[in-house]
Amino acid sequence: MAKGSASTVGPEQPRRKRRSSEEVADRILDAAAEEFEIAGYTGATTAAIARRAEVTEAQIFRFYNSKQDLFHAAIFKPLNRHFMEFHAANRADPGDARSMREMARRYISELQDFVEQHSRMFMSLIVASAYSPEATDPVSEMEGLRAYFAQGTETMTRRIGEHPTVDPQLMVRVSFVAVLANLMFKDWLFPAGMASNAQIRDAIANFVIDGIMGNEKE
Repeated sequence: MAKGSASTVGPEQPRRKRRSSEEVADRILDAAAEEFEIAGYTGATTAAIARRAEVTEAQIFRFYNSKQDLFHAAIFKPLNRHFMEFHAANRADPGDARSMREMARRYISELQDFVEQHSRMFMSLIVASAYSPEATDPVSEMEGLRAYFAQGTETMTRRIGEHPTVDPQLMVRVSFVAVLANLMFKDWLFPAGMASNAQIRDAIANFVIDGIMGNEKE
């Protein structure tokens, strides 16, 4: 080295460990789920998802052909899987009126827990269905939801008989919507101080159960 010259070479920087394809895919899905839940389907961009995942947009499109495909992988498929697990864990057979009511209350309570646990995913799906239906088409193909409706219809049909006041197929969907809507929009529907969370949940359960049991009357 020449006299008077100063070295410009600093300490060697450690190289970032190369991520595996599996790790990159996991980071993309986690980031996409967060971004869709925060910004909705329309507001979320692949650029924002890439920044959150600390990957490039090109890496995202190596795994997914479009934002719609990514939405299905990050929100639609996981929610469907959760629904199928819930359905499998909460299957029940109808009994007498007393046990039927107790069973219904327990089942509705479990459904309320499920909706609250996955409320952000449900909201993402609801908003996407309203403003970008192509992103969720067809929601009716969600296996977990179909299984839930089919099992509920079968249970009600066996319990109610041939002459229900309301078609069991319609009743099971109305009951589900009552639980979903009341919990998803709880902050809109129930002003602070009106009722505790437990009171709201109990009121929803009573409303749904009374409707189901009332369907047995001619």
